[in-house]
Amino acid sequence: MAAERLRAPRGTFDVLPPDSGRRRWLQALCAEVLERAGFSYVETPVLESTELFARGVGASTDIVRKEMFTFSDKAGRSLTLRPENTAGICRAYIEHGMHKWPQPVRLWYWGPFFRHEAPQAGRYRQFTQVGAETLGSDDPAIDAEAILLLAEILERAGVERLRLRIASLGSPETRQAYAEELRSYLRGREAELAPEVRERLDVNPLRAFDSDHAGTRAVMAAAPRLLDRLAADDVEHFRAVLGLLDAAGLEYEVDTTLVRGLDYYTRTVFEFESAALGAQRGVGGGGRYDRLVAELGGPDTPACGWAAGVERILLAGANGPAKAGPDVVVATATGARDAVARALRLARELRAAGLAAELAEPGRALRRQLRRADRVGARAVAIVGDDLQLKMLDSGAQTPVAGPAEVVRALASGGEGADPGVTA
Repeated sequence: MAAERLRAPRGTFDVLPPDSGRRRWLQALCAEVLERAGFSYVETPVLESTELFARGVGASTDIVRKEMFTFSDKAGRSLTLRPENTAGICRAYIEHGMHKWPQPVRLWYWGPFFRHEAPQAGRYRQFTQVGAETLGSDDPAIDAEAILLLAEILERAGVERLRLRIASLGSPETRQAYAEELRSYLRGREAELAPEVRERLDVNPLRAFDSDHAGTRAVMAAAPRLLDRLAADDVEHFRAVLGLLDAAGLEYEVDTTLVRGLDYYTRTVFEFESAALGAQRGVGGGGRYDRLVAELGGPDTPACGWAAGVERILLAGANGPAKAGPDVVVATATGARDAVARALRLARELRAAGLAAELAEPGRALRRQLRRADRVGARAVAIVGDDLQLKMLDSGAQTPVAGPAEVVRALASGGEGADPGVTA
């Protein structure tokens, strides 16, 4: 019986060229935008204590209830593959005493995350996120800066048909009082709600706003709105954020149904959508989480941040520049050992001089090495034989050259002025 063919686990995928080049381009773009704004790159463990997410993300959330990959290690400790990174960043902020650093602390990250979801386009069980967090300031300008930085990344990445939704959740106390009001409203119309919404009424009635169920959506259309229940200081904060976005010329839509799916949010919440993605439109979003560091055992630390799905950004139209071919392919006229050794040395010297130099497979016939050079889009081929020849692939001109320095000069001048010599 034939062995079962091995495949990547369901909901995961391999990143292969040319898609890997698009990802690297997007990562470089994120680094450029965020580090220019004063954000420093950090990495946190892929594995964290399960308690971190239960306390930080919220026991009532779908992430904690249904989607985490959790297991016990050999010592019986419960560990979880990280489903998000804000809780991990806050844990690191506390553990390493970052409250003693100059405030605010600006951090950004890029890496793999894991959720046990039903796989579909743009949603996977292992996915990549880029995110940015600012800890140590409650100024509305921090909220506006976070939104503007994500907008810049998405716009420069070429994400199509963007829409920004924004709202405020106020304080946990305001939200708790509003949740009681909303719960009472929904109890009076419980028969019209989706089963999963009814199941969550006691735990988190605000999630009813996220339901796609027709009956639930009809009920929610007339539901009271949290935005109308905010305390005066929360209203002032939200108006200040909107004013800063107006001054920056960024369009947005105040959406009273936006609640986000994580319990730690306070005040500003926002989400960027792309109509290019169809029904599942979310590209990235976030908000303020002023109580999370303290809830995890640290000092009172206001904070704001966001995360965006790399796969979703790429699906929404971010293509990046096409990968350029090498400057030169180093080929060998024969497979003799000394020629191969000289080819390896030449390739190293050309790279040290700043050229992209690819070594052709020495055992192949020269014509096949030349064919590969053409297929990979090389500008020229350096042919190592009894002497060193440089062949320009656009013109077909082939000339003897003395060494790597002359190869560099010839490519810098585009091969102009060289003796055409013979053509292979």
